[in-house]
Amino acid sequence: MERKKILLGVTGGIAAYKAAELVRLFVKDGFDTSVIMTAAATNLVAPLTFESLSGNPVHVDLFKQGAGKIRHIELARRPSMIVIAPATANTLGKIASGIADNLLTTVVLAASVPVLLVPSMNVDMYNHPRVQDNLGRLKDCGYLIMEPDEGELACGVEGRGRMPEPEKIARFVLDILKIKKDYVSKKVLVTAGPTREPLDPARYLGNYSTGKMGFALARAFRERGAEVCLVHGDTAILPPAGVEAIRVNTAMEMLGEVEKRFDRTDIVVKAAAVADYRPAECQDRKIKKGDRITLELVPNPDILAMLGARKEKQVLVGFAAETEKLIKHAMQKLRAKNLDMIVANDLTIEGAGFATDTNKVTVITHDGKIREIPLMSKYEVAHRLLDIIAETWL
Repeated sequence: MERKKILLGVTGGIAAYKAAELVRLFVKDGFDTSVIMTAAATNLVAPLTFESLSGNPVHVDLFKQGAGKIRHIELARRPSMIVIAPATANTLGKIASGIADNLLTTVVLAASVPVLLVPSMNVDMYNHPRVQDNLGRLKDCGYLIMEPDEGELACGVEGRGRMPEPEKIARFVLDILKIKKDYVSKKVLVTAGPTREPLDPARYLGNYSTGKMGFALARAFRERGAEVCLVHGDTAILPPAGVEAIRVNTAMEMLGEVEKRFDRTDIVVKAAAVADYRPAECQDRKIKKGDRITLELVPNPDILAMLGARKEKQVLVGFAAETEKLIKHAMQKLRAKNLDMIVANDLTIEGAGFATDTNKVTVITHDGKIREIPLMSKYEVAHRLLDIIAETWL
């Protein structure tokens, strides 16, 4: 295999000294490691330290001349992964806002490889609403976040904000870069997010889905080599790089886009929260507030059942969000809709279901096997689901 390349970004946090050990571990694990430092970081650790440990030049200056190439683009294309450790509140905020005012942030915005951010700062800074908001936005954009540890901080207080030990970060990176390419040549269709069923020009019927699970699945399939089409409802999440993304509003629109692609697809994962009903009539003027209105609803097409009746070679995966009798209801749906696999989650469990970054699911395959995936990030759940699909059907 070609030797993996890691680009380590070191920012001006007091934990910058730990990055030297991280470089040593990356090199020991066989990675070709290069370092970008912010100007603030050079006040804490000398660039020569990283140059000696990595065996590669250290990059600091955005405008340094370099062999006639556009420097930040060249650096962005080179690595298999970018790791920023420590990642200060300042750098997190810049990346979340799309600001590129130094070499590191410019490279990150130009990169299409996985980017791991390792926040490190004072506990009060870490807990500040704006920092937490930035971390949420970064997760939604597909950045990997390694949560800081709790412990004694450089400022003398105890709390969350401590940069994890280099050994822990190195193991995390090694696990990510060992991602298999077992879906090469496979065409995958993923649906995600909610549908909106219009009531009048100002209102619609919808649900609490944010699309996070479906987007994580699309990203995981792409990382493992598949050609991915993501048909999604209204969400605030940016589609993963390298994925064909088609935005729809209603269940009927989603049905149309899925039907157009179904015959030439190998694997279909229906993770969208499609509305079961829509208003019988959409008013052309806004309904004025009154004492009471009567709303007539008609059923939407059952997209999953229609695909189950039509499928030939496709592997068809559905989702079931339940609040009671999880296994019973999921198995009924699996059989009734002719699915190959169903992923069920209990909406009453904290940290699972809609609008969370984590999930806990039960997977049932057509042969009756039941597997439990414990609470973990939706990105990790996605890769676990791909493992099951691969071992069963590929």
